Amino acid sequence: MGPEPLRIAGFSFRSRLFVGTGKYLRNGEPDYELMRAALEASGCEVVTVAVRRERLYDRQGRSLLDYLDLQRYTILPNTAGCFTAEDAVRTARLGRELLEGLNHPGARWVKLEVLAEKKTLLPDPVETLKAAEMLIKEGFIVMAYSNDDPVLARKLKDAGVASVMPLGSPIGSGQGILNPNNIRILLEDLKSDDPNYPVIVDAGVGTASDVTIAMELGADGVLLNTGIAGARDPVRMARAMRYAIEAGYHAYRAGRIPRKPYASASSPSEGVIASTAAR
Repeated sequence: MGPEPLRIAGFSFRSRLFVGTGKYLRNGEPDYELMRAALEASGCEVVTVAVRRERLYDRQGRSLLDYLDLQRYTILPNTAGCFTAEDAVRTARLGRELLEGLNHPGARWVKLEVLAEKKTLLPDPVETLKAAEMLIKEGFIVMAYSNDDPVLARKLKDAGVASVMPLGSPIGSGQGILNPNNIRILLEDLKSDDPNYPVIVDAGVGTASDVTIAMELGADGVLLNTGIAGARDPVRMARAMRYAIEAGYHAYRAGRIPRKPYASASSPSEGVIASTAAR
């Protein structure tokens, strides 16, 4: 039995894996066929597009959107590359205009990303909250990329963000979940008054076990890009990420055994065959 559908702001998805569309390259040019194959293997239903960074048409005149089945995937415009609230809002509007022209259901969606500086690509908490408030007033459904800070996460939720998306580690670093305790606290707080509030771990995933760890912490889903696009075999890695989401989902709900300092026999100690020494 697969995971229950993930519900966010009126949308419902069978897959809890969100996948990006960047970094699929061959000889320095976008490899859209590889991207399409990886998305297919991942089983995802939501794909992110960095509105500011992606070229709508490449040097060969190809459009990224021509390689995405808009009936199958919900496009989540991303404000990646923005460093101020004003730039993020402007970029979100561009994404909305583009998808409205295609009559696409993701037109009001935005993955809000406001970065502090270029070296670490960590979120700017002040500008992120400011941009979220501005976008929500304009009717956007905001999914906010944030630090793994429970205080900021609460402020974003209270502002009306549809989903808080705490980082596992810095973007593209492949370091996995560096601070599981903060994410655990964040989840506990955000779900205390609404158990169904969606929290998606975003950024830093390097391999399938990182995805499973995020889900075993109780996250509702994982968003990633580089972990697939940067793998030696992106299609195979995409398939691994797909299975990892389900494994972590079921493991969290099954409930792991407690950690103990010493061994604990798995077979009963009563009624065993007597040892030679005892005879």
